[in-house]
Amino acid sequence: MTDSAQAQHKDGFASFAEFYPYYLGEHSDLRCRRLHFIGSWLVLVLLGVAVATANPWWLLGMPLVGYGFAWVGHFYFEHNRPATFKHPIYSLIGDWVMWWQILRGQVKI
Repeated sequence: MTDSAQAQHKDGFASFAEFYPYYLGEHSDLRCRRLHFIGSWLVLVLLGVAVATANPWWLLGMPLVGYGFAWVGHFYFEHNRPATFKHPIYSLIGDWVMWWQILRGQVKI
């Protein structure tokens, strides 16, 4: 079995390029996307506060706000399980790609 076929067999996606359309489909509700966007901004704010204050304790809040906002969007608006449960790395990358595309107006919120 080739590496690509093995990767596709293992998790259903041979690459992030294959995964991302699925990821966007799992975020079709605008409210869910908005919550992801807000959560991602708050992650950056906490990172900035941790750096500015030289206090690493702020970093503990990053997964709480990042995942907290995203999971509320999935459970209450999308009514699906977050992709991070099956595809954690691709989902993390997808969060930031979607955030960047929202900033650039390529994905609507």
